[in-house]
Amino acid sequence: MDNFESTTESCILLDRRQLFTGAAAIGSLVFLSACGGGDEEAPKKGGTLRMGLEGGSASDNLDPLTYADSIPITMSLMLFNGLVEIADNGDATGELLESWEAKPGAEEWIFNVRKGITFTSGKTLDADDVIYSLNLHRGQTKSPAKALLADIKDIKKLSSHQIQISMNKGNVDLPFNLADYHLMVLPNGFKDFSKPDGTGAFTLEEFQPGVRATFKRKSGNYWKPNRGNFDRVELIYIGDANQRTTALQTGTVDVINRVNPKTAALLEKNSALKVSRTPGMGNRFCFVAHTDESPFNNQDVMLALKYGIDRQKIVDNVYSGYASIGNDNCVGPRMKFYNPNQIMNRFDIDKAKFHYKKSGHTGAIELQVSEGAFSGATEAGQIFQESLSIAGINMDLKRVSGDGYWDNIWLKQPFCAVYWGNRPTIDNQLTSIFYGGKSNAWNDSHFENAEFSTALEAARVEIDAKKRQDLYSRCQELVSQNAGMVNYAVQDYLDAHTTKLQGLTPSGRYDMGDGRIAEKGWFA
Repeated sequence: MDNFESTTESCILLDRRQLFTGAAAIGSLVFLSACGGGDEEAPKKGGTLRMGLEGGSASDNLDPLTYADSIPITMSLMLFNGLVEIADNGDATGELLESWEAKPGAEEWIFNVRKGITFTSGKTLDADDVIYSLNLHRGQTKSPAKALLADIKDIKKLSSHQIQISMNKGNVDLPFNLADYHLMVLPNGFKDFSKPDGTGAFTLEEFQPGVRATFKRKSGNYWKPNRGNFDRVELIYIGDANQRTTALQTGTVDVINRVNPKTAALLEKNSALKVSRTPGMGNRFCFVAHTDESPFNNQDVMLALKYGIDRQKIVDNVYSGYASIGNDNCVGPRMKFYNPNQIMNRFDIDKAKFHYKKSGHTGAIELQVSEGAFSGATEAGQIFQESLSIAGINMDLKRVSGDGYWDNIWLKQPFCAVYWGNRPTIDNQLTSIFYGGKSNAWNDSHFENAEFSTALEAARVEIDAKKRQDLYSRCQELVSQNAGMVNYAVQDYLDAHTTKLQGLTPSGRYDMGDGRIAEKGWFA
């Protein structure tokens, strides 16, 4: 066995080491383990962190199979731990899976379960808990993580703290897939999420879905050094961006997510506040259509919509320049294997008119939008409607309630607003959103393309970097031109907090320190 690296390396494009795909990685046995990592200055214990967040609803619960937005994810990372953590530099590092090794071809993996970890109930973590937690997302399940685990053939217990995962097809990115936020570790057989039993730093005090939740730090030392510092955490649902800003400015909360781009510059001038910006890594804002339903099963209709949206105007007016233009495949410009030479779907009235006329479609096209989907969805929809009208395309913009949006509108209505978060690898990004056809519960455009699936599967085991780039480039082109996704913008992540809050650093994946600010942070 070769002691190859301490982590599975990042797939972020800029300032990152080479992805673990070299001949040495696939052709020999590779050992990867958790890297420690801690802050240069020892954090202080104590205090109550008050968070004002967007990204939840009255239907939220703590079952990991249901997580669809930021607030449930943030709550879960206070109560539970995952299998693998994504470090700030984008590397995959061990969490409850402490270390791992892959045999040649990346089809056989050995994972070592961290020892000495206890759940809130006092139960000691073991391999049975990990296997149970993984199997919740395999087979007959509605879990959004099902597609990420679809190539797992078998999970076998080797000892009390070691498991073996066998794949139908090799995948060097498996540790990144195991970092998915749905894959929280639960005690074997656990089902009562009204009384969460996790290995996280906090216990639940109170939970009013859509309103607030409070958490209390567990007694004793948290198993992660320098983390779990706050005595208590209060999480308040604040869906309106301006209200979040006011809450931060008046001292009602200590930190907010999804800063309104139109007020970000103003907040940056306040010496008592700090804005954390991560360019090109933020949410992918989209309008998504079911391509197996009329009229969106007509490719010319979809191309007319893709060419008929004024993306630059949305970036300038809705996001005040704190975003980049998207190209309908949800792959961000900083992601490893991003294709800079792909055909760009850009605002082109003549092309929109051509494809719409060719489609033969008449009548209005209904798009459902809501601020419950994300802030700015309605304004972006209005610009979309206006730009389509120039091409002679009639769009009926229907504003719907934000309450229960993710339960009642998304995945159910044929054309609606949606956002997708950044993923740690391009394989994870494309697999989560576009792979697996109808077997993937979150394939919200109902995209299915044999060439795409073949290329994606080949890329997962390709050891030649250029060939892998070519395969992923082709995947991006196929999705961009054929899927029902109109990904018009990739926003910069924008968080803001008081200067007394420490530990909020830009993440290699999501905002709010990868959703872990309550675990990572402390007060100066």
